[in-house]
Amino acid sequence: MRSGAYADIALDRALQNSPLGPADRGLAAELTFGCVRQRRLLEAWIDLLGRRPASAQPPKLRTVLELGVYQLLFCQRVPAAAAVHTSVALAQKLGLARLAPVVNGQLRSMLRLRADAAAEDPLAGLSLPADPVAAFGLRHSLPDWIAAALLEWLPPQRAEAFARAANAAPPLDLRVNRRRAGRDGVQERFVAAGLEVVPLADRPDGLCLRSRAGDIRTLPGYAEGFWSVQDRSAQAIAPLLEPQPGQRLLDACAAPGGKATHLAELMGPEGEVWAVDRAGSRLSRLEANASRLGLAPITMLEADATNLLERCPQWRGFFQGILVDAPCSGLGTLARHADARWRIGPESLPELIALQDQLLDAMVPLLAPGGRLVYATCSVHPEENGDRTAAFLERHPGWRLAEEKQWWPGEEAGGDGFYAAVLRPPG
Repeated sequence: MRSGAYADIALDRALQNSPLGPADRGLAAELTFGCVRQRRLLEAWIDLLGRRPASAQPPKLRTVLELGVYQLLFCQRVPAAAAVHTSVALAQKLGLARLAPVVNGQLRSMLRLRADAAAEDPLAGLSLPADPVAAFGLRHSLPDWIAAALLEWLPPQRAEAFARAANAAPPLDLRVNRRRAGRDGVQERFVAAGLEVVPLADRPDGLCLRSRAGDIRTLPGYAEGFWSVQDRSAQAIAPLLEPQPGQRLLDACAAPGGKATHLAELMGPEGEVWAVDRAGSRLSRLEANASRLGLAPITMLEADATNLLERCPQWRGFFQGILVDAPCSGLGTLARHADARWRIGPESLPELIALQDQLLDAMVPLLAPGGRLVYATCSVHPEENGDRTAAFLERHPGWRLAEEKQWWPGEEAGGDGFYAAVLRPPG
């Protein structure tokens, strides 16, 4: 993952032909995503335990130490002696036999430091920085810029709730395909298979799977297209367009397709959903999922949404509803994307903001009179959200904001962080 690969993609690739059973695969996923999420905290421990800071350690040794420290801090089901032993063995297997004593010594030093500490407190034995932002960042393993932003945007209790949610394994939410099944019927199928699912409040087609899932393709109703995986907050976006039978709808940044398929389910078989994305490979995934769900009205187009009118001049005033689920920092999905906090930085925002403005402006001539334009992101950054909506309204006199909503991780309802604004044209 340090080489640039996304954590989930790298893990899937590593396990593709692995003989590991479900329990061991689950442990591999916990160790992988946990080490990525908790990187800052793990490195603080390595800095304390060793003569050289984590940043100066050879990459392989650093990874072995992080795995060992993570198990000692967070894996109560792994005995401490086993965590030390397997870490030393891993160092030897990776060609680090000369450094294996370093691994053994540092992990045993950590056990001595934490001998009298509460097992569930990963900070016991560490000294927190005096600076409040750095202390918050270390406690929740967040980079300083995100820690500072959260403490600026939210009161302390809500900032703490957000940070805790960012380090928790996200729930597996399902969206029932109302064109093929009912929520009660799908729930009954899961219960009959010995799996616990509960309805999601305020999401008429939503369920949350509380049992361990394994390979989702083996779950009841998947092959029949009865449901899709979609976070509960994301399930609130497509309904904002108020899809009606016979309408023409555009999802301008559609891949991987969760919201495009949701629009088709809500609208029914009469009408058109156009799914546009500039990544053809991702549109292929959308097409396969739409086929599984039996959603014929979705038409794919590989194109850059910032110049759609130039590409499709016949689309002037063509759509009754347009969704711009814009590329963004993804700061609302830190729990779901373990490496997102380390991939994005404040220096990335200007380019994203410029693209978000371009996408919104490009949709104006495509919307029919009386239509609805929904702008959405999976971010909580004001500059990507409310600031973009306000700037759009300044550039386009006569347009108005009909509705605006920000979902935050750590709220009682749960789910990812999302923003959505419903914009209406003049008249």
